[in-house]
Amino acid sequence: MTVHAGAAAAGKQFNVDVVWNGPSSETDYARQVQIVDSMIARQVDGIVVAAQDRTTLNASLDRAAAAHIPVTIFDSGVDSTNYMTYIATNNFQGGQMAARKLAALVNGKGKVAMLMNAPGSKSTLDREAGFEDVLGKEFPGMHIVARQFSMSDRAKGMAVAENFLTAQPDLDGLFASSEPSSVGAALALKSRGLAGKVKLVAFDASDDLVQDLKDGSIDALVAQDPFKMGYEAVKTLVDKLQGANPPKVIDLSATVVTKSDLDKPEIKALLFPDVKKYLN
Repeated sequence: MTVHAGAAAAGKQFNVDVVWNGPSSETDYARQVQIVDSMIARQVDGIVVAAQDRTTLNASLDRAAAAHIPVTIFDSGVDSTNYMTYIATNNFQGGQMAARKLAALVNGKGKVAMLMNAPGSKSTLDREAGFEDVLGKEFPGMHIVARQFSMSDRAKGMAVAENFLTAQPDLDGLFASSEPSSVGAALALKSRGLAGKVKLVAFDASDDLVQDLKDGSIDALVAQDPFKMGYEAVKTLVDKLQGANPPKVIDLSATVVTKSDLDKPEIKALLFPDVKKYLN
C-alpha cells in the first residue's frame, strides 16, 4: 500500500494515469506474467514492476522491449538486462547492516539462525548474502547454525522459527529477511516466552513489525522507504517519456530502526507515510 501511495503521488504530481495491479499471492508467478503481458497488449506508455522471481518475467521484458515500452524494475531484480531502470533498496548493504546490528546485540559471539524468504527472490537473497558476508568477515565468533525459507508466508515463518528454537535451545539471535519471515519469527518468540532473550533483527516495517519493535519482540528493524520507491519508479518513466535518459540503477539506502528511534520525526515519516492522502 505504501509503494502504491508513492506511485499515486507521482502520478498526481506528473499528471499520468497509474494503473495498479498485482497477484494476490507473492508466489503466484504465473499471474504476474499474465498481468504484465496484458499491460503490454494494452500498449501502455510504461511499466513499473516488482519482480516476484528473478527469471519468470524475462520473456515479458523481451516483449515490452520489442513494443518499445520502457520498463522500470523496482524492489526485487531480474536476471534479464532488458529493462530501462532498476530502483531498489541496496539489499546487500541492508543485509550487512542487519548483521552488524545483530552482532552488537549479542556482543559479537554466539549462535544465530536465518529465516529466509523464498528461493528466486533476488531482493531477499541479496539481503541474506549481505548478512552472511559481514558475519564471515567481521564476526568470527558468530555462527549461522540454521537457515530455512518461510516461502513468504507468516504461518510457515512462525513454524520454521519454532523449529529453530526447538533444535537450538541455546540460540542467541535471529535474522529474518522479509516481512512475512519477520512477523513469523516474532510470533514464535512470543509464543515461547523468548521475546527479548533471543535477539531478533527483522527486515521491513509493516504496522505489525513496528508494534513488535515497541513491545520488545523485535530488537531492530532494517526499514526500507517504499513510498519513495513507488514515487521514484513512476518518475523514471515520466522522465523517459519527456526525453531524458534515467540511470540504469538507482540505489536507495535502508535505515536501522530501534525502539528508541520511534519518536524521531524522520523515522515517523519513514514508517508512517500518509497513505490515505493518495489512496482514496
